[in-house]
Amino acid sequence: MSRRFLFVLGSARLDGNTELLAREAAAQLPGDVEQRWIRLAEHPLPDFVDVRHDSDHVRPPADTETGLLLDATLAATDIVIASPLYWYSVSGLTKRYLDYWSGWLRTPGVDFRAAMAGGTLWGVAALADREPSVAEPLVGTLNNSAAYLNMRFGGVLFGNGSAPGDVRKDTDALARAKTFFAQEAPLARFPHQDA
Repeated sequence: MSRRFLFVLGSARLDGNTELLAREAAAQLPGDVEQRWIRLAEHPLPDFVDVRHDSDHVRPPADTETGLLLDATLAATDIVIASPLYWYSVSGLTKRYLDYWSGWLRTPGVDFRAAMAGGTLWGVAALADREPSVAEPLVGTLNNSAAYLNMRFGGVLFGNGSAPGDVRKDTDALARAKTFFAQEAPLARFPHQDA
């Protein structure tokens, strides 16, 4: 099966450090790998309403922002969450997109969990801190989301940068970007499963 990458850009900034790093990693993918890029700021989702215990679950129309993101998510074999580190986790735009996943789990005719199983979730994030351990909540959000859906998790490609373009000075991150998507992503596991 050919791979189809969906790059979900969660930054409020156009061409920010996270996007620059994600594009550097994506440039290494083979030419026959499909890439789709969606900037969440250009496709704003309405506030998420939790209707888990209601019977009013309907598939969003394809011509809405929600329908576009659902269809793009379902079509991807690999989903790359490109979110800068905001307050030690994913951006608000990214979090809202992930919140919709819980609604899509209950959308009739979608079978979201089965559709996502076996796919791969990746992360790319720029952070201003030189110590990547401050981003453990971001890694946990992505890893645990992948584990819940029986997906693979390729980890997070981190780069350092605060001012626009700073990540271009992070030679270690740029070197890691060259092989980031070439690695074999293991099946995601919750931390308590590793104990």
